[in-house]
Amino acid sequence: MNQKERMLAGLPYQAWRDGLAEERIAVKKKTQAYNMVCSGERDRREELVRQILGKAGKRVHIESPFQCDYGWNIEVGDYFYANHNLIILDVGKVTIGDNVMFATNVSILTAGHPIHPEARNSGYEYGIPITIGNNVWLGGNVVVNPGVTIGDNAVIGAGSVVTKDIPANVIAAGVPCKIIREITEDDKKYYYRDREFDIDYSIND
Repeated sequence: MNQKERMLAGLPYQAWRDGLAEERIAVKKKTQAYNMVCSGERDRREELVRQILGKAGKRVHIESPFQCDYGWNIEVGDYFYANHNLIILDVGKVTIGDNVMFATNVSILTAGHPIHPEARNSGYEYGIPITIGNNVWLGGNVVVNPGVTIGDNAVIGAGSVVTKDIPANVIAAGVPCKIIREITEDDKKYYYRDREFDIDYSIND
């Protein structure tokens, strides 16, 4: 195996060998171009983001600035929205479902390094895939660590560090991130804490 194959297999690899450094430089040029385009130029931004990501569904919108390691190792479903300062280290595969929302300063980090200093100083690192399900909302400054899966409909509170899998249909928060409670049918009537909707949100004008 070359170093890219080792990286994609989740094995220890060296990131400067076998063309990997050149691939990271290439995507930096693409994200730089993307970040320079005005948010109002939707068609141009749509064109550029599809050149960066490995797979993108309908209506993908990422506010600038956006940074990633490779881009082609990221798959995003339909109706994805990310606010400013999204960072995705896609050394491992990053798979994001439909109707997912990220607040500002979200970091999706598949990359990691050995704990022991001697092993870490060898230059070997690794990437473990991250999977985020459908209808997930990540609050501001959320960090998702290597190997994590977040289930459908989950909400992750602002400032959380997600180190372990989060099941579907829960609110979770904290450092490390832990389940607070399940999401229930009763939650439908609230837009914020105990504040109830005064409109029928099922009707879109």
